[in-house]
Amino acid sequence: MTHPDRKKAKRYDNPGRCKLFTDTVYSGESDDAGKLFDILDKCSHMFDPAENEFIPLIGDLHGHSSFSDGSCDPEKFYPRLKNEAKLDFASLTDHDHGGVGRPELWMGSPSKWDKIKQLAEKYYVPGKFTTILAYERDSYPFYNNMILYFNSHNADMVRGERDGEITERELKDLLNRDDVITAPHDTYYLSSGADLSHIPLELMTPFIEVISRGDAAEYMGNPAFGEKYCCEGGFWQDALRRGAEMGCIGGSDDHGGQGGMILDRPYPFNYPGLTGVWAKENTVEGIFEALKAKRTFAFMGGRVTVDFRVNGHYMGEKISRGTDGELHIRFSVKADAPVKTVTLVKNCRNYMLFNGISSECVIDYCQETEKDSYYIRAELSDGRFAWCSPVWVTE
Repeated sequence: MTHPDRKKAKRYDNPGRCKLFTDTVYSGESDDAGKLFDILDKCSHMFDPAENEFIPLIGDLHGHSSFSDGSCDPEKFYPRLKNEAKLDFASLTDHDHGGVGRPELWMGSPSKWDKIKQLAEKYYVPGKFTTILAYERDSYPFYNNMILYFNSHNADMVRGERDGEITERELKDLLNRDDVITAPHDTYYLSSGADLSHIPLELMTPFIEVISRGDAAEYMGNPAFGEKYCCEGGFWQDALRRGAEMGCIGGSDDHGGQGGMILDRPYPFNYPGLTGVWAKENTVEGIFEALKAKRTFAFMGGRVTVDFRVNGHYMGEKISRGTDGELHIRFSVKADAPVKTVTLVKNCRNYMLFNGISSECVIDYCQETEKDSYYIRAELSDGRFAWCSPVWVTE
């Protein structure tokens, strides 16, 4: 892209309008028009990134058993997700309070937490099925429902001055740990939510659970939200607008051993939230590293893969726009249903819309803030949605 006035005329561009494209179109009469069209096609792909160096893995990062308030036998939890839902990884995330009127996870010897660790180790099959040790920790007043994911199968629970609550200092210490990743859910609820438009930026979690069953938490009013009520400030975009570098994951929040499965329920509650990661390998280390890097996408059931890159950088990265000011933005969505639309979201607004197009490359020239955010939202023909963690671009 070399026209000297292009940035005066446009905020964004099509890679097909490079100098070679124009020269080819205006090359006059030719006996081999097919060759000319081949050149035009190559122009449209001249900024495509290299082949993805990671593998896509799909999992459910949120599920409960009878160790707390679920009905699923804990011994059947991982086998069901592996053999019936056909997932690559999963997390059993029982509540730390152990269910109202029942022992907390840390009580007894062995405790329920000891048994959860044993199950994670028992059903871990490196390279085939990975179990991520986790639990759901009440953390009032910042994040009433917050899941903690650990980088090993032998970790201690995180307790503070008062169970069920968390102080600012305790939250800061937790967010600074390298061995733990945190993600709240039900953030839109009054009783169990989080006011992401008010919490200090340094206390923001690295992730939000953007979808479980029927409660897409991207923004207030999105069509895949079926819950009875919600609150301003409880959505992903509320955090992103403030500059939070918050990625997205999905989890079914299933309580009956049907995590990752599409159920016979009204839309949107039939579809479970799932997480996709781009990882080096299907191991605890590989998936935890992908989560740490925010190479993640979330979607509503079935099978979806989202590859989103900016100047070759993967989702979840923070990059500089560079001296030429050009961003080459490439997305590819593969799914088990036709792609209806793909929306490029820039700074929490719909920036570009692609109908029936699952793969495209565009160029963006315009830096709008000190740190712009880009991600995509894909809608499939059956009403399912998918999202990816953003790429953040500084001046």
